[in-house]
Amino acid sequence: MRRLLALFYGIISYVVFLGSFLYAIAFIGDFAVLKTINTGVEGPIVLSLIIDAGLLSIFALQHSIMARQGFKKWWAKFIPKPIERSTFVLASSLALILIFWQWRPVNAVIWDVGNGAAQTVIYGIYAVGWLIVLFGTFLINHFNLFGLQQVYRYMRNQKPLPPEFKKPFFYKVVRHPLMFGFIVAFWATPTMTVGHLLFSIATTGYILVAIQLEERDLVSFHGEDYIRYQQEVSQIIPMPPRKVMITNPAQENYTD
Repeated sequence: MRRLLALFYGIISYVVFLGSFLYAIAFIGDFAVLKTINTGVEGPIVLSLIIDAGLLSIFALQHSIMARQGFKKWWAKFIPKPIERSTFVLASSLALILIFWQWRPVNAVIWDVGNGAAQTVIYGIYAVGWLIVLFGTFLINHFNLFGLQQVYRYMRNQKPLPPEFKKPFFYKVVRHPLMFGFIVAFWATPTMTVGHLLFSIATTGYILVAIQLEERDLVSFHGEDYIRYQQEVSQIIPMPPRKVMITNPAQENYTD
């Protein structure tokens, strides 16, 4: 029963994530959903910006704190290991839903390209950004990233898989393609409002800081392999990989 409940909890957490992910595409793109980044009742500009910044801060703090190894070791005393990832995914999704619910639009226009070909091109770039994010999750094991693999293996009484270092497709030209895709999607809008600009600046800043924290954990997990990867592949902007001279004789047989 405990294993079935863990599986059910993991599935529910994934469904909440999937719904929030799909809604985020419409929310940020200002498409036809109940609430978007530019819809809703406008209030005083300064108050709206403070509320929006607070909502983004809640998500950033939740995401960063719960992703750190020290926090994971602490809450392992209360949260069973098989559902740890699902709990993180659920908390992140709820923080995102809070943004959708309480976001205050600030619709003063920074730029507007109109309804012509430029708008179509920008929407195409927007779609590409989200596709990079989604495809990137499957390249590194989508179901492990969002907790389903962990609860499934627990239900089957199988041990969790150890962390694996691999560099498929996008990861050969950029270390964080998911973050690159998010940045593309957040900035690719034919109509940039003040509220959307706040969202784009804040989320981009958070991504750049979060990458530094994540890479500390990746170095601790993968050691020299990841350090060499850092030397060879660009962090956030896709670029051809660099050739790194091997100075350690023990690494003479290293191949990419």
